[in-house]
Amino acid sequence: MIDSQPLPSWNDGAAKSAILDFVARMTKDGGPDFTPPAERVATFDNDGTLCCEQPLQTQFYFAFGRVKELAVKDPTMAARQPFKAVLEHDYNTLFGLGLQALYELAFATHAGITDEEFVEIARGWLATAKHPKIGRLFKECVYRPQVELLAYLRENGFKTYIVSAGGADFMRAFADEAYGVPREQVIGSSVKLRFNAGGDRVSLSKLSELNIFNDREAKPLSIGLHIGRRPLLAFGNSDGDLPMMRYTKSGAGPRLALLLHHDDAEREAAYDREFRLSPLSEALDKAGDYGLTVVSMKRDWKVVF
Repeated sequence: MIDSQPLPSWNDGAAKSAILDFVARMTKDGGPDFTPPAERVATFDNDGTLCCEQPLQTQFYFAFGRVKELAVKDPTMAARQPFKAVLEHDYNTLFGLGLQALYELAFATHAGITDEEFVEIARGWLATAKHPKIGRLFKECVYRPQVELLAYLRENGFKTYIVSAGGADFMRAFADEAYGVPREQVIGSSVKLRFNAGGDRVSLSKLSELNIFNDREAKPLSIGLHIGRRPLLAFGNSDGDLPMMRYTKSGAGPRLALLLHHDDAEREAAYDREFRLSPLSEALDKAGDYGLTVVSMKRDWKVVF
């Protein structure tokens, strides 16, 4: 039975009303906007939309730890960029590389291990690693209002997907536990894999070569490839999510695209266009033109974590 008072961590207001009204229209039997459950697809960005991404996305902390381990075996790494910047915590240099280059660095640190080994390593790290500023486990730096929203959508027959620039395998290591999203419904950036067959053991190992960087226009392309349905609802927080949100809104019939604005410096962080790795500029400036519903972290959420 659906909760009579859903989304308890959301404040009453335009954003919450837009969500509740939209879901009601999609699910009302006999209503003009009723949509069969098979067509109820919702896509969410991860970093900055479902969990904290300040001062860096979680996966980079994970990768940086790997760089330190590798540098012990190969001391020459300390003199080579971008490894030098990682070891010296030179964030200015790292930010200058751009988001894709940083993910390529992260992926390169795990070349040669199997996909199953990677998941075990990632889960081991997530079990103990804590956010340097928030002080809680990284896997607990998720937004309670969003976890409630994901659950509410599923209770109403929606299938929830994560569509992120983050590494798919890394997100799959915690998405089910943190969000209730099964690993097969996580779409992200990836490296190419190698098929290994030796003796009675067949496995897949990671290469250092990028397969897809799942940001901006790549997000709708990945949705078309992996889901095969245009979402009814999309939620993002940056210009990197804008193509996914516009793709969602361009579909026939009612659609809802939500944009999270980080404007709460007291409880989390206040940032938008100045975040060089994943800025929010065009989507915020043209939210009205594109039909985006802006969600203010400060105004619309009772709690953050």
